[in-house]
Amino acid sequence: MTAEREIAPTEAPPVVRHSPLRSSLGLVLAKAAQTGTGFAFWVVAAHAAIDREVGLTTAAVSAVMICTQLAVLGTGSAVIVSVGRGEPPARVLDAAFGIVGVAGTVLALGYLVLELFVAPNTAPMSVLFWLTFVVAAVTGTMCTVLDQALVALGRGSSATLRYTLGGMVSLGATALVALQAAHAATADVLMACWTLGSAVSCIIGGVQLRRLVGYRPRPSLHPGRGRSLLKMGIPNQLLTLTERAPGLVLPLLLAHLVSPEVAAYWYPAWMMAWAAYTAPMLIGIVQFSEGVREPGRLAATTWASFRWSLIVGGLAAMVLIVFAHPLLHLLGDRYANASTGTLRLLAAGVVAYAVLQAYNSVCRVLGRYTESIIVGVTLGAALCVSALLGADSGSSAMALAWLVVLSAGALVIGLRLIAILHRTKKEAS
Repeated sequence: MTAEREIAPTEAPPVVRHSPLRSSLGLVLAKAAQTGTGFAFWVVAAHAAIDREVGLTTAAVSAVMICTQLAVLGTGSAVIVSVGRGEPPARVLDAAFGIVGVAGTVLALGYLVLELFVAPNTAPMSVLFWLTFVVAAVTGTMCTVLDQALVALGRGSSATLRYTLGGMVSLGATALVALQAAHAATADVLMACWTLGSAVSCIIGGVQLRRLVGYRPRPSLHPGRGRSLLKMGIPNQLLTLTERAPGLVLPLLLAHLVSPEVAAYWYPAWMMAWAAYTAPMLIGIVQFSEGVREPGRLAATTWASFRWSLIVGGLAAMVLIVFAHPLLHLLGDRYANASTGTLRLLAAGVVAYAVLQAYNSVCRVLGRYTESIIVGVTLGAALCVSALLGADSGSSAMALAWLVVLSAGALVIGLRLIAILHRTKKEAS
């Protein structure tokens, strides 16, 4: 770690911004590539290990994602705001990487220690697992900051390359394991394969940022800069957690409260449905960035983003609904039989999720954090509780409960969004 440095004007050459639509679609393609290679990873993993080991790995990956969401501390959103206001990218990024590097390490180790006491029967104990878990949490958090920094610079589409290559590396490593030891791989080996892809994506992102603005990482824990980022970032982080936590927490609850096998059947369906959900989520990030830069066009930006969320997310959902059985059949007959209905019901929720993302992006721009966080916590708790109550009836019953609760919440949220935009437009005129 180094102290905060002075930035020479030559460090940040002029950046040619891409259009919001290009950035949005580039991010969607990146996540589609990440999800596609991720799905292929689980297909190969299902043939490389028994259901229990796959279930433990899904729980570990979900835990890494939770640590990532917590460790980022909203610094990605703070980078969007800071760069959007004209601050030097290098100084902002040094502070952001310093914060998330420490936070990611602490949270990952904290989770691993906690798991030893809470779930000793299912907690992996190997050094390899602990090492790869920590590396995955730190690099995953840094990738989140990289994503949003490049969105702020108008280059969100650059994510496509890094996530495609990272996913292919992870998939290739898992395929080698499957060839050498069919159905004999352990959770720590599968976790190492997953982590390798995350590390590659992070390294590529750093190279892209250096080529774009001449940035060389020098993580800093300078108190003044850190406080500024956290002041902007933590409210955004709390709101983001309300969006992501239900989908990340549920596999953990299933693995430890119900059974690893149930988690193994739920998670692939959720992961594929998330491929459709990422379209509104990523377009919402660009909507937020453009709203910060041009607050006077908030209503127009919101409706344009919402339309594209429905178009892109809806197309992805239709593909999943039509091809649910053959996609899940790649994992095996038992996965297809148990989770086809689950995937179709979860995919149908993309419209409701698009409403939620549009509302949250508007609240970020306007600083309505308290309201949106309360809404998100209430909806997230209802989603998890309803799904767990249906666990005894199978994954399809869980997905139906999820869809009903999400749709009801979106109806109320949509009406509130219309009211906010109407009031904002009236105040601006």
